Amino acid sequence: MNFSELIELKNKTGQPFHEIVLISQMMENGSDPNIVREKITFLLKTMFEVCEKNYAKRHRTLTGLCGGNAELLSQYEPHMIGKFAHVAMITALSVSEANASMCKIVACPTAGSCGVVPGVLFALKMVEDFPDNVLIDSLIVAGAVGDEIARVVSTSGAVAGCQAEIGTAAAMASAVAVYSFSNDAEKVSHAAALVLKSMMGLVCDPVGGFVEVPCIKRNAVAVNIAIACAEMALCGIKSIIPFDEVVEAMAKVGRSIPEELRETGLGGIASTETAKSILEKIRSDLNEETYEH
Repeated sequence: MNFSELIELKNKTGQPFHEIVLISQMMENGSDPNIVREKITFLLKTMFEVCEKNYAKRHRTLTGLCGGNAELLSQYEPHMIGKFAHVAMITALSVSEANASMCKIVACPTAGSCGVVPGVLFALKMVEDFPDNVLIDSLIVAGAVGDEIARVVSTSGAVAGCQAEIGTAAAMASAVAVYSFSNDAEKVSHAAALVLKSMMGLVCDPVGGFVEVPCIKRNAVAVNIAIACAEMALCGIKSIIPFDEVVEAMAKVGRSIPEELRETGLGGIASTETAKSILEKIRSDLNEETYEH
């Protein structure tokens, strides 16, 4: 079932939307709703463990390209954003830096975009004091958003560009926020559509092929896009183009993105002179280390 069909089924039955998502999973692949809920509960628990362990912690990646930005942001008093977005950004950077430092994370939907959904979830818990059972329901709904994108497009930057990774993560995070505050499936679909329209065409151009630059900071930016689109949907602003059609458009865009801009490290900022110099230095340092051993 696509998202519109799920909403239609919800309207016919009157059941909560997260239950409809679980039922659809059972109908399509035989998944036991109770087991799916247990798995989602485990994922949420693991995400929060990762967030708590790494929040504002100073990490340093092996390449030396990243580390310490989450700590830096945590020590800064924002001028323009509120506490919710601040916590979400710190969390997104913290989890992404932890991933680049070989720490445990939950790929949601990918390792390169692992900070976005936890960023919003952790802010919902720590700032808005939502209980875990509400967040579990919202994560189930976010899963339906990610599932449709994965089915129609992909969630791989190598296949459809960064729109498929960070874009999907932001759409899922926006869904989490909207459903937590409203339980409204229609508003979830509008939020997810608004996110994808705002991030469509985003290329995957990691410097040196490492999931660090620009990936880590993109997680923090994507959190803000997710929050902005959630706020718009919650107040009643709608996407003119339905979510399902936005996903189809995203697939067409993904197929048109050149190979150089799909995780090869050959185009975009990865092809700049600074990026080339950085990669040369990393190679030189690795060769020296190998020689010394």
